[in-house]
Amino acid sequence: QVRVVESGGGSVQAGGSLRLSCVASGSTDITYAMAWFRQAPGMEREGVASIWTVEGRTSYADFVKGRFTISRDNAKNTLYLQMNSLKPEDTAMYYCAASRFRPWGRVQEESYDYWGQGTQVTVSS
Repeated sequence: QVRVVESGGGSVQAGGSLRLSCVASGSTDITYAMAWFRQAPGMEREGVASIWTVEGRTSYADFVKGRFTISRDNAKNTLYLQMNSLKPEDTAMYYCAASRFRPWGRVQEESYDYWGQGTQVTVSS
C-alpha cells in the first residue's frame, strides 16, 4: 500500500506563486509515476501534470503549460508542483496521486491507484 499526503495549499492573489508538496510513504517502490489533479466546485476532477518517477518524463495539461512545473525528489519521496502566474480559475482542491504504471499522454485519473486527501488553493483577483 502507498500513502500520499499533500501540503502547501493556501490563498494567494492573482499573479502570485505557490508550491505544493506531496510526500509518499509505504511501498513506494511499486509506483512509477505520480501526478497532480485538481477539482473546482461543481466541476469534474482534471489532470494537471504528471511525472515518471525514475525517468523523469513529464506531461502537462495545456492550461498550465509555461506556468506550472512538476518535479520529484526521489531521495525524499516527495513530489512538487511549482505554480507561478496563478489565475483565479486555478482555484481548486489539488490532489496528489501515484500510479503502478507509466501512463502515456493526457493525465487521466483512471491511470492512478493511490490518492491523497487534497490541499486547497484559492486565487483571488
